[in-house]
Amino acid sequence: MASVSIFVGSMYGNADNLAIEVRNKLTSLGHDAVICEQDTFEQLQSAKNILFITSTTGSGDLPDNILPLFLQMQSQFPMLTDKKVGVIALGDSSYGETFCGAGRQIDALAQELNATLPIERLDIDAGEHFEAWEPTAPWLMRWVAHL
Repeated sequence: MASVSIFVGSMYGNADNLAIEVRNKLTSLGHDAVICEQDTFEQLQSAKNILFITSTTGSGDLPDNILPLFLQMQSQFPMLTDKKVGVIALGDSSYGETFCGAGRQIDALAQELNATLPIERLDIDAGEHFEAWEPTAPWLMRWVAHL
C-alpha cells in the first residue's frame, strides 16, 4: 500500500476537517496516511505521495499556515519528479476570479516542480457543497487508484 503525506492550508477549520476524513479513508483502505501538522519543507521532501488540501482566503490567497511551505517551495524549487501529487481546493464561486485561488497556485507550482498529477485538481464550491466530503470521496478513489 501507499504512503501519503497530507499538507493542509486552513483558516477556519474546513480544510482541517476534510483532511481528517481523507486520512481516515486512506487508512481504512490500508494506506499509511499522515497529516503533516507543521507543513515543513523536510516533510515535503521525504514524502512519497503528496496530497494538498487547502481553502482560499482574501483575494485568492493561501492560508497563513501553508504559506511558508509554499514560499519555500517557490524559492528552493525542490523537484518533485518522483512524487505523485493531488490537490483539493476549497473555495466559494461567488468570489469570481479568486475562486479556489490557493489550490490553483499550489497546483501550478507542483506542475512547475515536475510532480506527477495523475488526475486533475478538485475544486469544491462551498455554495454548491455544504459538506466537502461529498465531492471528495469519488475524487479520492480515482486519485488513490494511481498510487
